Amino acid sequence: MEKQIKKEVAIYARVSSDQQVDAGTIKSQISALIDRVNSDGLKLRDELRFVDDGYSGATLLRPDLERLRDTVHSGAIDRVYVHSPDRLSRKYAYQILLIDEFRRAGVEVVFLHGRNGESPEDELLLQVQGVVAEYERAKILERSRRGKIHAAKHGSVSVMAGAPYGYRFISKKTSDDGVARYEIVFEEARVVQRIFEWMAKDRITLYEASHRLTGSGVKTRTGKTLWQPKTVLQILKNTAYIGEAAFGKTRQGPRRSRLRPAKGQPEHSRIQSSTYDVPEDEWIRIPVPPLITPAIFQAVQEQLAENKSKARTRKVGARYLLQGLIACKLCGHAYYGKPCVCGDDKELYYEYYRCLGRDGYRYGGSPLCQNKPVRGDLVEDAVWKEVLKLLQNPGLLEKEYKRRLSADKPDDIDDLTSKQTKLRAAISRMIDGYSEGLIDKSEFEPRVKRARLKVAQIESQMKKAADAAGSEGQLRLLIIRLSEFSSQVLSNLQTLDWETKRNVIRAVVKRIDVDKDAVNVTFRLGDFEMPKTGAG
Repeated sequence: MEKQIKKEVAIYARVSSDQQVDAGTIKSQISALIDRVNSDGLKLRDELRFVDDGYSGATLLRPDLERLRDTVHSGAIDRVYVHSPDRLSRKYAYQILLIDEFRRAGVEVVFLHGRNGESPEDELLLQVQGVVAEYERAKILERSRRGKIHAAKHGSVSVMAGAPYGYRFISKKTSDDGVARYEIVFEEARVVQRIFEWMAKDRITLYEASHRLTGSGVKTRTGKTLWQPKTVLQILKNTAYIGEAAFGKTRQGPRRSRLRPAKGQPEHSRIQSSTYDVPEDEWIRIPVPPLITPAIFQAVQEQLAENKSKARTRKVGARYLLQGLIACKLCGHAYYGKPCVCGDDKELYYEYYRCLGRDGYRYGGSPLCQNKPVRGDLVEDAVWKEVLKLLQNPGLLEKEYKRRLSADKPDDIDDLTSKQTKLRAAISRMIDGYSEGLIDKSEFEPRVKRARLKVAQIESQMKKAADAAGSEGQLRLLIIRLSEFSSQVLSNLQTLDWETKRNVIRAVVKRIDVDKDAVNVTFRLGDFEMPKTGAG
């Protein structure tokens, strides 16, 4: 009887939007993949299920795809099941890259829909499918964009994402006449009119308006009773309330760089673009039912401008040295800067960094975290000393790199090459022995399988060794660049202005974590960029 070869298999599934996640599309993919695994007489371990919910197929930076690639390189699986090639990626070039990467590691890729490239014809069909999928995606996006612009210019509110506070959006499907429109919600409309009257007649500030709404128990669109000044401002600036809803107020562009992931967000964001404002003269106006008169709206805009001009002068932009870098180790929320005036004569002024999780008013009255605030001058001084220590001795980076490398040191590439050559020769001898009838099939297949698995593992180790050598070269270059930068900074150390000092910190520090009794500084390595330096 022929001996069955045991296979370790994995599945990969992906959907690109939260709506698809909510609709259960991802569940249907997983169910179909598991059914196929079972029909092939194989077992799937829970830890070998790789699922990316709500991640675009236009990027390779997906958490579970990264985990799958690492698992493939480790030689832990023999086969991976995917629903269709576009689940791996929407881009043909990425599809070919991933499939080739998996096959070179000795992993078989099985698509439930689409051929698996077992022949030149299959390879050609796979390439054509990838190109068509990428073309279709670009065509759909362009048609959607042009269709929305055309509909907006003809006065259709169906292109709007939703209705602002005071209105209810009636879609084409739910409308009696098949026309999308805004329907007035009278309770919310009275609140909107009240806010405009306060601003136009009582000439109050945004903070006062938000306090009045909170005090009267009025609920926001999301059901909250706490109103923020920013929410009130969005209402007061919205031209829909004078009968002119605006389409095209923002556009999508390249993703802005960020210092660190926000609370609860992964290192690689699902969103691969950022929103940018569009000049007002490029907006497309769509008629909707008005709630206030243009005269009141104009009076409110003038009052907002007057309030802004009379506001106390304050520093625009960054006010704190560690702003955007410092976060709480306990709850993950950011630390923000906050001034404090104390003493009997109110002459003592301090700046503190405080965890957002301690602000109970942000979370329904109960704080989420009890981590203590830290004195701004003390933590800034401590971080600056650590930065100077690194600048004065860039070799610390090399020392830390070698310490980590020694914990997981890859084998010598020459030894790995020798082992790979011997294994390939052994495989050739086994094939020759099988073809001459010296080895039975039941003995031949498992031995060849084990040998090929060892070859794949050695290739993975060789890649790791090559990456380590490349990383060491990059580290050398980084140390040279850091040394040049250090000489510039240290020579002007006594004359560095506040902005330059902040740029230096942001260039070399990745994040700062505040624990109960310690502050931990993590430095950047591969993404170090030399900022501009100046003196003041």
